[in-house]
Amino acid sequence: MYEVILKRFETPDEVRTFEKGKFEVVRLGGLTIGRATYEPGWKWSIHVGRGAKSCLVEHVGLVVSGRATAAMDDGRVIEMKAGDVFYVAPGHDSWVVGNEPYVSLHFMGANDYAQKKSQ
Repeated sequence: MYEVILKRFETPDEVRTFEKGKFEVVRLGGLTIGRATYEPGWKWSIHVGRGAKSCLVEHVGLVVSGRATAAMDDGRVIEMKAGDVFYVAPGHDSWVVGNEPYVSLHFMGANDYAQKKSQ
């Protein structure tokens, strides 16, 4: 028999919360997908990394709404906006740009992102 699994982010398997944001996780047959929601003023190094310089998680995702940066350790700063599909290597900081919340789906890195342990 063929199996079908349906899940929704409105009822995620796990919610990781932090100041100015949350990361909702759903798991489907060995795949972990995350939805990041960040408020204006959110910055990874302050609100998730708690003072760490860089996020060491590799991300592949899709920006649903809003804008954010990926500031790489080598000095490059890339702005991501709604509709962008992104790959961000380990070694970056990130923050919301503007006054609109930022929402993105994460297809790689969701399992390890924003865990209680250090990044």
